[in-house]
Amino acid sequence: MNAQAEYERWLRHEELDPDLRRELFQIEGDEREIEDRFYQSLTFGTGGLRGVLGAGTNRMNRYTVRKVTQSLARFLVRQGDAAMRRGVVIAYDSRRQSSAFAREAALVLAANQVKAYLFEGVRPTPELSFAVRHLGAAAGIMITASHNPPEYNGCKLYGADGAQLTADAAEAIAAELADVDELAVPLADAEDAAAQGLLEEIGAAMDEAYAARLRTLAFQSRENNADYRVVYTPLHGTGSAPVQRALLDIGFRHVTVVPEQERPDADFPTVASPNPEDPAAFALAIETAEKTEADLAMATDPDADRVGVAVRDGSGAFVRLTGNQLGALLLDYILSQRAKRQALPGNGAIVKTIVTSEMGAAIAARYGVETVETLTGFKHIAEAIRQWEKTGEKTFLFGYEESCGYLIGDFCRDKDGVQACMLTAEMAAYYAKQGKSLHQVLLALYEQVGFYQEALVSFTWTGREGAKRIQQLMERLRKEPPERVGDAAVTARKDYLPGIDGLPPADVIKVLLADGSWFAARPSGTEPKIKFYFGVKGTDAADASERLNRLKTDVLQFIGMTKGSDLCHAH
Repeated sequence: MNAQAEYERWLRHEELDPDLRRELFQIEGDEREIEDRFYQSLTFGTGGLRGVLGAGTNRMNRYTVRKVTQSLARFLVRQGDAAMRRGVVIAYDSRRQSSAFAREAALVLAANQVKAYLFEGVRPTPELSFAVRHLGAAAGIMITASHNPPEYNGCKLYGADGAQLTADAAEAIAAELADVDELAVPLADAEDAAAQGLLEEIGAAMDEAYAARLRTLAFQSRENNADYRVVYTPLHGTGSAPVQRALLDIGFRHVTVVPEQERPDADFPTVASPNPEDPAAFALAIETAEKTEADLAMATDPDADRVGVAVRDGSGAFVRLTGNQLGALLLDYILSQRAKRQALPGNGAIVKTIVTSEMGAAIAARYGVETVETLTGFKHIAEAIRQWEKTGEKTFLFGYEESCGYLIGDFCRDKDGVQACMLTAEMAAYYAKQGKSLHQVLLALYEQVGFYQEALVSFTWTGREGAKRIQQLMERLRKEPPERVGDAAVTARKDYLPGIDGLPPADVIKVLLADGSWFAARPSGTEPKIKFYFGVKGTDAADASERLNRLKTDVLQFIGMTKGSDLCHAH
């Protein structure tokens, strides 16, 4: 793609959005900026698009949204009238331009005679997934950039089962993308589309149907939850209404929502990053919990598919649980409650990703439950559920990934922060009745299955040069892999690029060490970032912490990186 030629083509477009035109005039003559905005079209990966808002083919804007929606429409038109009538559900979060992007997508679909169901206000990603299944739609679109900074937005695509697109569908839509001129996509007239039944707004009835299914997940009586105090923050996103309702529905009467963060706000003014994986995002929630004497603080990201949790430790101070730790607690709670009710199926299975803690597998084994591993990304967990529905081979019990994503009830097919908040609060109230905190329960689990610890280190390198640097680093790990890491010999190196262990191809390398430790490298599918995952098992907490720090240091030295200016974040 010739960046300068594309830049000029956009400027010549007579109907170009005036704000985007002004933006393009501001960068006139800036070759580097023009190159970055137009050297490629925004990458279609992990089920959709995500990028910085702005003018250009390599930015998120109304034309980018039109292009990907037109490609989806062509994909559905090829499937025939039935798929077109079943239509597409569209939801959006609280980010900049999300509402406008959602309406643009609806009008593109209507122009292609594909029905669009458009939510009348902000909704979480898991409700979009639920709505696709509930309405029997052919696909779904979620306008969100998840937990990214305010300058980002994105567009995720979902299949008929409510899961993010399968690899085959994603490839077919990517092929359509190559033939779509983003500046020439037709839009329907909104009134005409509504009159023809091609545009239908949805809202309250879907909220009720989703809430009804959430209530079926509860294990305890409403009375058990009545006195327990909870603090929750939606971090200016979509989670406030559905999470509050879910907690109220199962009996919680003392739920305090962080007032400064309750309302949707695209600027996320109270946090550096609206990411529940970031301990700093919990500052106001913990402050509120101290004031209200609550023992549990929960936070969801802007589209409420991830949840983070902070609990009191033995000294009474709040500590944030990692995604792996909360996953271990939820897993043990769900399996123990099912076992107590003699409701553990003989073919029950949990699903975790290849970079998620091995602690989950150890817990599941105690209940005689199989652990199945998938690639990173919840669409792979959803794919396992879909296959088991067809074959009856296994019964899904729980799915999770280390990045704070959890699924309990498979009426959704993406990670669901609303489900996870509801079950986490119920779990905390259940143990509190027994005089135990979640922190105490976690320590007991470590004693039972081993002291597992994990960490993630991410490096962000932007633009064409950044992408090249990430590619070179992965090539080096493939061509010159380490034979030892510190004192431990490498016992196995798993390169998932050709497709191994029955999994589809993925640009991931995982290295297993003789002492039971492991690390993995994976470029992000949605951000200019490469992630390094680390996992160890120690004899006690101090031993595990020492092993983890040593492993991180040794691996970062091997790849020629240290915790310096290039480090995006490490936790």
